[in-house]
Amino acid sequence: MHTTLSIFGLKPGQARWGLAQMGTSQQPLHRVPGLGFFKLLGSGADNGFGFLPNLHRYGLMAVWESREAAEEFFTMHPLWQEYQRRSAEIWTAELAPLKSHGLWDGANPFDYQLENLGLDGPVAVLTRASIRLRKTPRFWKYVAPTSAAVAHAPGVLASIGLGELPIVRQATFSIWESAQAMQQYAYRGELHREVIQRTRQEGWYSEELFARFRVLRSAGTWDGRQLP
Repeated sequence: MHTTLSIFGLKPGQARWGLAQMGTSQQPLHRVPGLGFFKLLGSGADNGFGFLPNLHRYGLMAVWESREAAEEFFTMHPLWQEYQRRSAEIWTAELAPLKSHGLWDGANPFDYQLENLGLDGPVAVLTRASIRLRKTPRFWKYVAPTSAAVAHAPGVLASIGLGELPIVRQATFSIWESAQAMQQYAYRGELHREVIQRTRQEGWYSEELFARFRVLRSAGTWDGRQLP
């Protein structure tokens, strides 16, 4: 198994095309050999955490049967070549699951382990949830500001808010210098702990998933920067 996340920023004038791909790219992706799980993800304003959409920033989360299948898609597939042509920049990371629990559309796509990952190096964290409609005001009041604050946490290299559907199916992705830096934020941040407690007490989510990854390698740029 092999997991990748791509984040791409479209060129000016490509907003309508990018939005359309959230629907029209689904069937071509279902037919890609070796692609077992995928999610096309939109983004919001303010680095993904705003209520309004960012029509030039999108993501593709994918789990492949093998690294070779992923390489063939990113090298040869016409759909990806079209994304490359219309994007000002693309950043793609290869990720190895360290810990994963919860469900995404009824399954845990990251429920596998690789050997010999090592103890040091940057880690990535993905959290996603399907928000109960009646709980969306509480979510956006508490969770969105907390998620946006991750960008300023010590040890964070990059973070973004992503979503399958506006308002009700949301995710966050962040990259940290180390597991220690991530854990210090997660377990010592008072506001972060309060939000976690509220989600459990008030039952905000109908489905949720948390996954932690080792960042094996990456290519391209994100906001003009090269990342691990």
